[in-house]
Amino acid sequence: MADPKGFLKHTREVAPRRPVEERVKDWNEVYPDGIGRALLPIITPQAGRCMDCGIPFCHQGCPLGNIIPEWNDLVWRDDWEGAIERLHATNNFPEFTGRLCPAPCETACVLGINQDPVTIKNVEVSIIDRAWESGFVRPQPPEWLSGRTVAVVGSGPAGLAAAQQLTRAGHTVAVYERADRIGGLLRYGIPEFKMEKKHLDRRLDQMRREGTVFRTGVSVGEDLTADSLRDRYDAVVLAVGATEPRDLGATGRELDGIHQAMEYLPQGNRVAVGEEVEDQILATGKDVVIIGGGDTGADCLGTATRQGARSVTQLEIMPEPSESRPAGQPWPTYPMTFKISSAHEENGERVYSVSTKQFLGDDEGRVRALQVVEVRFVDGRFEEVEGTERELPAQLVLFAMGFTGPERPGLLEQLGVELDARGNVVRDKAYATSAPGVFVAGDAGRGQSLIVWAIAEGRAAASAVDEFLTGSTTLPYPIAPTERPLVV
Repeated sequence: MADPKGFLKHTREVAPRRPVEERVKDWNEVYPDGIGRALLPIITPQAGRCMDCGIPFCHQGCPLGNIIPEWNDLVWRDDWEGAIERLHATNNFPEFTGRLCPAPCETACVLGINQDPVTIKNVEVSIIDRAWESGFVRPQPPEWLSGRTVAVVGSGPAGLAAAQQLTRAGHTVAVYERADRIGGLLRYGIPEFKMEKKHLDRRLDQMRREGTVFRTGVSVGEDLTADSLRDRYDAVVLAVGATEPRDLGATGRELDGIHQAMEYLPQGNRVAVGEEVEDQILATGKDVVIIGGGDTGADCLGTATRQGARSVTQLEIMPEPSESRPAGQPWPTYPMTFKISSAHEENGERVYSVSTKQFLGDDEGRVRALQVVEVRFVDGRFEEVEGTERELPAQLVLFAMGFTGPERPGLLEQLGVELDARGNVVRDKAYATSAPGVFVAGDAGRGQSLIVWAIAEGRAAASAVDEFLTGSTTLPYPIAPTERPLVV
């Protein structure tokens, strides 16, 4: 363990963020000089708070099975190279998860039963940021090639994890991405202020040096048919994500100025890194209403704030969560509690227990307001509260209500893979679909989920593919899609 008395001597301390009035004027990460540097003065005692708890429930909370107590101990002992080796043993991309994961490991921390939990996520990102600066992260090309080829369709976290594992196992791997650059939602869904794309580009450079091939601007199912793909490769991994957005069919939906979050965010991300976007959707000088109270809604909020929105209101149909654990979500489960992201610190109003009845337009067909009504949850359904209708001014409305599954037309239809009742791709315990030689990982098979589940499934699917191609595997043993991971 780390410091035997660390949890008695030190309280929880997290990285300080830049002042709001400073950070809303740029697109840089909200931490000074990056979160890793911001944490260095405090991270050793924070790692030392990790207890000798006997049964580390943080393992249960982490879909990746990160061996958290061990790298906490190594950080406390100032063995940063040992810490990154232990962290990379279970997580290909800790610079992503250390910035973007909601940290279910922390809500499962044993110390969190009666104190503030260990700052696991902060320790993780400190390890990887320091490892990059110290040259501890190097390409790991395979010693030999298997002669087998694999196509990975989709370059989000699941696809990248699968590709890196399979490349290191000696297979020739090509990653197909229909966008113009690699990264999926990491590139075009996550704003710069949450994760600067230099972290993604640095990891992609490592993967190229290891031998992974990236093919951008190729829409598999259109530019390249499913039959051509299967003829060309010995195995295919579907990591296309759950990209069908949930819509709201209220009266007035056809008005101009109503957009899905994933129409809005990619444009903002492109402009933030210096690209030009024609007819960009902008919040500048507008009253913005975001429908959806999750992380994507917060990303829209932070983006609208930096674009100079006049006002931003975020709507959620569910009641406002409590600040402490609900009775029905005891430790070590992940509780639905009230959370304040960096974007919420900066701007905006959050309104709970409301439903949108209709969108109201002006004479030119543009949205001017929403008519909303308060709701309450009764006998398993929402009921409107009589007399609570009101209008919210809005010249820009953004839907951030999640996704319903992968896109069906094109690739999935051509492959003929079986879908479940929710529209996700059916897979067995080895991530194999109903189409021979075709596997699926991440949100396309699981449904919309966390980045840690995407990476965990990408790693697990890679080991299943390796075993399919060679008859055995030295990669971590595959985790069944419905099970928690083992520590490997």
